[in-house]
Amino acid sequence: MAERVVIVRHGATEWSVSRRHTGRTDLPLLSEGRTQAAALADRLGAERDRVSLVLCSPLRRARETCELAGFADRAELCQDLCEWDYGDYEGLTTVQIRARDPGWNLWTDGSPGGERPEDVVARARRVLARFAAADGTCLAFAHGHVLRALTALWLEMDITAGARFRLEAGAIGVLGHERETTVLERWNG
Repeated sequence: MAERVVIVRHGATEWSVSRRHTGRTDLPLLSEGRTQAAALADRLGAERDRVSLVLCSPLRRARETCELAGFADRAELCQDLCEWDYGDYEGLTTVQIRARDPGWNLWTDGSPGGERPEDVVARARRVLARFAAADGTCLAFAHGHVLRALTALWLEMDITAGARFRLEAGAIGVLGHERETTVLERWNG
């Protein structure tokens, strides 16, 4: 089993800056996002020799982040790390969505025409199974909501706990163990 998992959210995009839900729309990084991603190379440098598995969402913003961080040559594209499919809510802000559906909550309702929470749980569990089969340190380059869901499941919590783990663009989190207990070692680093 992986000793630790380092999760990496892609750098800033036009839609992440404007807080628009960006699921399957394949946006590039902004120059700010490219700077964030390049800075990850130094921040992740200490992990380089211990990394046994690098998984990356196939979406452009995650791939660019992985490349600029220096792990593209070791990365395996992983469909299960794609961002939550927001369906009819793709490209909208939470304020715009709640103008239509005042009680909407992604973590409990999912998105019409997109994914339900249980769909994302199934994907996250497949990623966690890959990590369980690996040794050393694993890296996951992906997106805010799917990484927050993955974190909740790593910590043996319900997916709804993912709402409590805000993850900034270009930030990392470290998931580890304290003896047999899964723990959150670092967040938004």
